[in-house]
Amino acid sequence: MLNVLIARHGQSEWNQLGRWQGRADPRLSEFGARQAADAARRCGAFDAIVSSNLVRAGETAMIISEATGIGPVLIDDSFSERDVGAYQGLTRAEIDERFPGELGAGVWPEGWETDETVLERVRQGLEELLRQCRDGDVLVIAHGGVIYTLERHFGHEFDRISNLEGRWLHHDGARWHLGERVALTQKLEPQEQDLIL
Repeated sequence: MLNVLIARHGQSEWNQLGRWQGRADPRLSEFGARQAADAARRCGAFDAIVSSNLVRAGETAMIISEATGIGPVLIDDSFSERDVGAYQGLTRAEIDERFPGELGAGVWPEGWETDETVLERVRQGLEELLRQCRDGDVLVIAHGGVIYTLERHFGHEFDRISNLEGRWLHHDGARWHLGERVALTQKLEPQEQDLIL
């Protein structure tokens, strides 16, 4: 059986500022680096570690890799964050000001990447993992939008995920099954910014 834990990266500088990131590429905040170091102590053993191509995920994966000896970190842009279009770089207040009522109504802006598109590229990434590793445990450092899309695909309602929380996926040789959510780090301090993509 192949077991894949897809985890959200540590807090980024834009998470800290409450800005929607999407495909923007801010680095980890100091707090995010501490989260990643804490996750490295708690994550257990993995056979491989994969990261999305975005800096915040790559830095998280490198911190875990260096602390645990899992590596090298493999980069796969299949696990990149959703493109959030015109919301990129904006705070929730700025979104509400520029696009009144749309965020609450689930009306997405120009450039927003659909669930179908996200799911298709994430599936491609998972199939490549399956091709390379028929069994074992793989840690993928990715993004909230990736995890939410997978959860919706498997019939789970939206539930916010914090930095360095993740969701297990299991392949039994025939198909993928959604496993449980797990936290790879303790809440080292309260973080409302965990809610930002």
